Amino acid sequence: MHTHATGVGAPGFLALSGIWFAMMALMMAPTVWPWVRAFHLFGSRGDNLTARGIATATFVSGYLTAWLLYSTAAAGFQLQIAPTRYIGAGLLAGAGLFQLASLKRACLTHCRSPYSYFLVRWRNGPAGGFRIGFGHGIFCVGCCWALMATALAVGVMNLWWMAALTVTAFAEQALPNGDRLRVPVGVALVAAGMLRATAFP
Repeated sequence: MHTHATGVGAPGFLALSGIWFAMMALMMAPTVWPWVRAFHLFGSRGDNLTARGIATATFVSGYLTAWLLYSTAAAGFQLQIAPTRYIGAGLLAGAGLFQLASLKRACLTHCRSPYSYFLVRWRNGPAGGFRIGFGHGIFCVGCCWALMATALAVGVMNLWWMAALTVTAFAEQALPNGDRLRVPVGVALVAAGMLRATAFP
């Protein structure tokens, strides 16, 4: 878990934030695509194709802004922690416990119901699209932040772990009965954290 850095200035922090943001955008793309499509279809009434396209683009921009905020926070945290197996164990176990929390359940319920959200929060125009996208992005971060933080324990650039997180987030949010996965995933992460904490160096 190569996560600790000292003496890193603003350029290094910005570069690391950019890496996190690129990872988050790539990993969450399959999960947010049904929302983008639903937003575009929901707003098809009355507006012309250009206006709908602009509104959809601002929806995506709002969504990505939420993950940009997360990415900068994750980069700052990464620069402050030491690469010990106990921290890695804590990150895994903590993510597992969050999977079982009521906040995770509430955010996941939101993330599985785009049309219900649009009916309540819909606003016309580009500014409305950004607000709706940002609001959904906050829920999505709330749902997935702990899962994504496990990259600090396994390796930020571990492609296999990135693929596993991508599949898990998509399955939870988009597949029928996918919300049931949060419990076994949580138990598995807690077990992995305990195993790492008690393993020999």
